[in-house]
Amino acid sequence: MSRWFLGPPAWKDLEAILSDRASASVEPPITVEHTGHRETPRHVPRADVAYAELHAHSHFSFLDGASSPEDMVAEASSLGLRALALVDHDGLPGAVRFARAAREEGLATVYGAELTLGHEPDSERASSLPVISPERTGVPDPDGEHLLVLVRDAEGYRSLSAAIARAHLDSRRKGTPRYRLDELSRIAREGHWLVLTGCRKGAVQRAVRPLVEDGDLEGAARAAAREITRLLELFGPGNVAVELVAGGGALDDEIHDALVQGARLVREETDLDTLTLPVTASTNAHCARPSDTRLVDVHAALRAGSSLVDADPYLPSRPAHLRSGEEMAQLLPRYPGAIATAARLGQECALDLQLLAPDLPPFPVPAGHTEDSWLVEVVEQGGRERYGPRPATDSDEADEEHVPGAWAQIDRELQVIRDLHFPGYFLIVREIVAFCEQEEILCQGRGSAANSAVCYALGITAVEPVGHHLLFERFLAPERDGPPDIDLDIASDRREEVIQHVYERYGREYAAQVANVISYRAKLAVRDAARALGYDVGMQDAWSKRIERSFSSLADADVPADVVELAQQLREAPRHLGIHSGGMVLADRPVIEVCPVQWAAMEDRSVLQWDKDDCADAGLVKFDLLGLGMLTAIDHCLRLVAEHHGEHHGLRNLPQEDPAVYDMLCTGDSVGVFQVESRAQIATLPRLKPVCFYDLVVEVALIRPGPIQGGSVHPYIRRRAGEEETTYLHPLLEKSLGRTYGVPLFQEQLMQMAVDVADFTPALADQLRRAMGSKRSTQKMLALSDQLFAGMARHGITGEDAEAIQRKLLAFANYGFPESHAYSFAYIVYASAYLKCHYPAAFTAALLRSQPMGFYSPQSLVADARRHGVETRGVDVAVSEVRTGLETDAEHRAYRLPGNEDLLGRAARHRGPEGWSEEEKQVLRSARPQVQGELAAQGPTIRLGLEQVRGIGEEKAEEIVTAREKGGAFASISDLARRVRLSARQLEALATAGALDSLAPSRRQALWSAGAAAQESPDVLPHLAIGADAPMLPGLSDAELASADSWATGITLADHPMALVREDLERAGALSIRGAREAEDSTRIRVGGVITHRQRPGTASGITFLSLEDETGILNVVCSKGFWSRHRAVLRTSRAVVIRGIVENLTGAVNLVADGVEVLELAGAGRARDFR
Repeated sequence: MSRWFLGPPAWKDLEAILSDRASASVEPPITVEHTGHRETPRHVPRADVAYAELHAHSHFSFLDGASSPEDMVAEASSLGLRALALVDHDGLPGAVRFARAAREEGLATVYGAELTLGHEPDSERASSLPVISPERTGVPDPDGEHLLVLVRDAEGYRSLSAAIARAHLDSRRKGTPRYRLDELSRIAREGHWLVLTGCRKGAVQRAVRPLVEDGDLEGAARAAAREITRLLELFGPGNVAVELVAGGGALDDEIHDALVQGARLVREETDLDTLTLPVTASTNAHCARPSDTRLVDVHAALRAGSSLVDADPYLPSRPAHLRSGEEMAQLLPRYPGAIATAARLGQECALDLQLLAPDLPPFPVPAGHTEDSWLVEVVEQGGRERYGPRPATDSDEADEEHVPGAWAQIDRELQVIRDLHFPGYFLIVREIVAFCEQEEILCQGRGSAANSAVCYALGITAVEPVGHHLLFERFLAPERDGPPDIDLDIASDRREEVIQHVYERYGREYAAQVANVISYRAKLAVRDAARALGYDVGMQDAWSKRIERSFSSLADADVPADVVELAQQLREAPRHLGIHSGGMVLADRPVIEVCPVQWAAMEDRSVLQWDKDDCADAGLVKFDLLGLGMLTAIDHCLRLVAEHHGEHHGLRNLPQEDPAVYDMLCTGDSVGVFQVESRAQIATLPRLKPVCFYDLVVEVALIRPGPIQGGSVHPYIRRRAGEEETTYLHPLLEKSLGRTYGVPLFQEQLMQMAVDVADFTPALADQLRRAMGSKRSTQKMLALSDQLFAGMARHGITGEDAEAIQRKLLAFANYGFPESHAYSFAYIVYASAYLKCHYPAAFTAALLRSQPMGFYSPQSLVADARRHGVETRGVDVAVSEVRTGLETDAEHRAYRLPGNEDLLGRAARHRGPEGWSEEEKQVLRSARPQVQGELAAQGPTIRLGLEQVRGIGEEKAEEIVTAREKGGAFASISDLARRVRLSARQLEALATAGALDSLAPSRRQALWSAGAAAQESPDVLPHLAIGADAPMLPGLSDAELASADSWATGITLADHPMALVREDLERAGALSIRGAREAEDSTRIRVGGVITHRQRPGTASGITFLSLEDETGILNVVCSKGFWSRHRAVLRTSRAVVIRGIVENLTGAVNLVADGVEVLELAGAGRARDFR
């Protein structure tokens, strides 16, 4: 029996394993996955001195702490600390990671936060004063007083989290909580908090330190007593501890003496007989190890926006790392009791975060219903619409199900949902979908939810799972931990409406978006490292531009070694909190009691301080409301088609299996089409030759890192083309792998394989999938191994055959793509391809309206439309709307073609979803060029919208359109300036874009007049502008026009910029891209073009791909690692180049393998979309 192992197979073995060609000896080695940098714990001589660190910051005290919670825990454990308190600034962002790491180490955890209090100028200090935290960036030493709060129990955690959240929400500003001392006082007096006097920025030390520096030790003690008394009055006797921060500072002994003497004075002067006022020790740690202290200084400098040298006077004078009890005893020889007190308080305040997970909010249901019964009711309604009536058991006359077995599957799923207590979850998602439908917002569920017939019946997903044989257990099973995971794709331009609907329905204390921890990436790490080291801004910019996405590119970049070294230390460190792409959390009690909520930079967005993984670990239920730009584009396109073609379609009722659509895709003509427009997809489409919907499902899944790394792509294509025999390791595998020619592509196939060959239940098969997946569990794999081999043995599968199947399962487990996800995306692939095929002008206009989105720039989209016969007209203040739209000339409304008028008219208009006969398909195929060419030529033209102009934007564009609609056409540029308040820059941008051409003899004269007309405005008397009438000026050349268009709108309208230099290139022997595509295989050619993309996939072994574009098309250029290294400066910075190389043209996809490059000076060339 083969052993189970952790590591994936070696790259060279994967294709053999997945293609059934592996020998019995192929077995990957055991490897241990590297989980991140962790320095070997330092050796510290330890005596048996009990100590707990009660004041430690992680790197979630952004740009202050330098070590992760995991590293802090590891170091605390190695030092023998009894407990560790994490007290990051104004929040609990590291709490979950802290809890998880400490649980693994067996370390007691204390939770708290260092609150940043501000002040109101010229106001007396009062307990009722609302105080706004000052900004923490941009100054060397941020203002504000610190208040250190530790929680004593779960109630203390809840109240601290809520207090932080309410302070953030009350401020209405990101990162500046507004605390109310009276509210903090009320909470603390309940006895669930312990307040420490804190560091140098605490109220007590702030009062003491100046007096100590002046040598007034007696006055310092009195000041300490005064401030300690104030804290006791605010927070209550027994809820305050005096903190001695030990770190070897020059004045530490004197400050400690003053604090201890002040505490004695308080005890002597108080009226309470038994005042509890412990004196405890801390290090105020900002990093784990001594070697990390320089990074603390770097963060302080970056927070101040300065260099280490400039920030030096404000940097900590002592190391701020964790220390053992023995080290603390050496630093505080006169106060050993403070060390023991820290250990005692750490044990007393220890808390297990697992106690805090909330449930989902109850879903309101009609009277007489429970969540269970109401879910059954709405599923019955939706099921009848989608599957037909339930089959009657007592009548042969009953209508049959649309999909046999669907209702039985629904009943099974409902039982699982009921047993797991998740009816409310499905009702909540259904309500969100219903809101989208009511507001006409395109929305579609995706991911593993598409495996569920219940989700289909509820209208959450578009994929019918029973007929497609999708396994429900991939989505939900009794044995799975945690709630189901339903992702909703929503038209991106209207997603905000859905998010605000959720906020309004559940309230901001019960609903919040999930955070995204923004960590350092290579470019920013280099820039910040150079800034901290004192290099000037010019060098910072220059070096950061040389860096690509990954830190591995630092090795080849011409950047000083000290910058590279520091940038590597910043790697993966969090810099600030952002917003997750769509995750929202809902809870039955205030979610702010579990994790603080704060305002995001985006207006009206409140966000948790935890990311999605932290939320899942803490038991919070997340809903993903994801913005999808293609749904926005499809929505715009459908509306444009209805307006200009009079044809009304919906996302789910477009005519299916249109051969013209598949013919278009077979040629790789997919610019702008969802999911199949990338370089790799365009190269694969002519080889895959899709002819039906399931081919699109495969195409979506095939070009993914998993299948590429797993070696599935080439075997699948070869077998589909008949170039390689389809084989199975055992006949029982044909059921699961038959549709993919014996090559596994989907995660559901792994599960079905286990069901078929080993009699696994679907739920057990899902356990196997997860055990062997990206987060592998050796223990679970070993537990399932006996069942797998025993099950195969019952089918007579033993020995090498059984081990070969096991290897196939294991090799594939890391790389499979969810079939349900591929189905969901394939619906949108087909819809976008259909619209591109039959309504190219509307489709392109919709894509331009929906920017930024997709793989291609507006310039490339317009160039592709031009190649399809679609004209694009420029911005014009006389006719342009706010957004890009269509213009249809009267003589082109008929859409009639000579010959085959009825059939081709039907192809253009598609009146109804029914399919075509085989005879009709043949005519359509032969007529397709005519349909795309002549129809497009006769059809609508694209008119760029005013918002397309640089610096105008939607709001100003609406002002221009409103002024035109109310007051009529603009008579002149000055008239425009008088009626719409426009800056000189905005007027000049409009002129540069050609938007004022209808108001001036030429574009150059419009530019002249625009500057003068800017003196006009609605509140100035007319006709006072000097120089508004331009003299006769020469027109712009073609190159100047291209540059002007490119600068102002990003789109050159007259032609592609490459057309301007075509004659020069032809004289130099360089081909167009059309010519390159027609060149024979293995010939060496030269091709010029604009670089639109640079890509280096992680699966490409260092190869870089360029997309080269001209007026005739797009070409894929392959740059070897060595070629890229030799010509990196040119290839990284040039906008247009001439490439010399060898043509690859055997499989229908044309590539050029580069071996030479020259810079091409070209007007109007836009920037590339690099490394997307």
